[in-house]
Formats: sequence, C-alpha cells, structure tokens
Amino acid sequence: MKAITLTDPADAASLALRDAPSPTLHPGEVLVKVHTAGVNRADLLQAQGHYPPPPGAPETIGLECSGTIVDAGDTSQRPGEEVGCLLAGGGYAEYVAVPEGQLAPIPEGLSLAETGSFMEVACTVWSNLGMVAGLRAGQRLLIHGGAGGIGACAIQVAKALGAEVAVTAGSGEKLEFCRELRADILINYRERDFAEELRGSCDVILDIIGAKYLDRNMRCLALDGQLIIIGLQGGTKAEVNLGAMLPRRQSIHATTLRARSVADKASIVSATVDNVWPMLASGALSHRVHATYPLAEAARAHAALRSGEVAGKVALRVSEDPAA
Repeated sequence: MKAITLTDPADAASLALRDAPSPTLHPGEVLVKVHTAGVNRADLLQAQGHYPPPPGAPETIGLECSGTIVDAGDTSQRPGEEVGCLLAGGGYAEYVAVPEGQLAPIPEGLSLAETGSFMEVACTVWSNLGMVAGLRAGQRLLIHGGAGGIGACAIQVAKALGAEVAVTAGSGEKLEFCRELRADILINYRERDFAEELRGSCDVILDIIGAKYLDRNMRCLALDGQLIIIGLQGGTKAEVNLGAMLPRRQSIHATTLRARSVADKASIVSATVDNVWPMLASGALSHRVHATYPLAEAARAHAALRSGEVAGKVALRVSEDPAA
C-alpha cells in the first residue's frame, strides 16, 4: 500500500507518500480501506518526534479516519460497511487495521468524508465533557482554542447540553466563527485577560494550553469547578496553590485519548455514538472542515494547521472510491 512516511527524522515537513507494508490483522481487528483521514495537532507533534505512538501502534501518523471494511477478520463486522475509526496511529495510509470496538457507523448528518476528521474530535469532546466533567444545563464552560476542531465541536455539544459557553481565540475572525456556533462569551486572549473577566465563574474549563494558563484557569474556576487539561501547547510544568483549591473543592484532570487501552477506547466510542450522533442527526451539531488536501500533500496540510489560521478541521483525502 501507499502511506505517508517521514523521510528525514530531523525535518518534520519531510512527509512523502511511499510504499509501505499492508497491515496484518490481529484478533478482534478489521481491515479498513481509508477514504479520509483527519489531521490533528498530535500529528504535528509526532512528525516533530515529540509524540511517539504507544507500543504496538503503527508508526504511520493518523489518529482518525473513515473508510470501508474490506476484511472483517474474526469480528462480527461485514465487508462493505462504511465506518468511522478512532486510531492509535496509521490513518495517513491506504489501509489501516482497526479494533472492532473503535469503529462507529457513519452518523446521520455527516458524509463519509466528513466523518474521517470527526472521530477523534467527537471522542475527545464527549469523553471529557460528558464522561469526566458530567457537564449539564446551567453550568458555564470555558473553552480555550474555541475555533479549533475540538473547540468547534465542544461549543456545540455544550450548547446542546444546555450549558453557557465562554471561549478564547486569537482573532476577531475566529471569535466570529465561535459566535456562529452559538458561543455566549467571546474573549480575544491577545487583547483581554480571560481570568479577570471570568474570575470564579467557570464550572468546567477545557484547556489545550497547559502550564502557561494554569494559574489563570484556577482563578476562573467556581466552587466545585473542574479544570480538564487535554493539551500542552503552553508547557508542561507549573505550580498550583493547593490551599486555594481545598476550600473551593476544585479539581484538575489531565487526560489523553491515544494512550488508553483498547477496552477504554471501545467504551468511549460507544458512549460518543450514543450521545453525540443524535446531536448530529437533530441538527444541533455540525462538523466544520476548513480544508481537505490529497494524501500526498500531507506536508501542506500540516503547514496549514501549524499556521494558526484554521477554523475547524483539516482533512486528507486518501481515496475517491473507498470500495475500489
């Protein structure tokens, strides 16, 4: 098969389409012919050598895709079924082996192509807002990076749950994008201090920044507030005042999706399908794809995401005909 390969480990942009061994199925896996793969910031980190795949996962980049089952292996799946796939790696390729529990039906309201850049976002958002935070109506959620793929999905999921949503972003255009998704409070972090504006008022914070925002995030939290850290764009180490946390019963959760066990991922996919897919079907949630590139232009897709000018998701088109 063809797959994207990092041809020079010292150059994160040296992504080229090369011949690669086709996947070998293990018990409980199916073989999927990839139609579309999503591009995520974790992919940029892996190309830079900072986010290696977990043991046993493919070296090929790619945490999500959509496509058609061509070999069902020993599972209960059927060849010819179109599916979305949550992956530990391997999405930037013509074929990928996927554990059965990490497959999802194409949701009503999305195309096969759109689903390829939605799986990782949807599972990340629901596993954190739904399963960890238990976000509910009447609460206030703060989302950093509101115009990104995760942010765009999180805004809409939170609104569907009846929460109030505050977002930060770095431009007026991005904040307008968030407004269109029904975010309630829009803060340009280059011009205003979100900690001063939201002090003590946030029940849940979904944070992609990490250390740089820790102190300000803690000042934003309300009584019983929860800070959920899912990214470290602003560093890995910071101090926290435990004495301030104790009387306010605040908590910090640091979560990742890729390194979870197959059983954990299957549980998350199932819960996401049960809770998020109906939002798509009802029109309460839509998926925003900023741009789609051919697989061979993966380097261009990474450059686009790295530019900071993306609103929504970036995708790679792998095959025009998933059944061919």
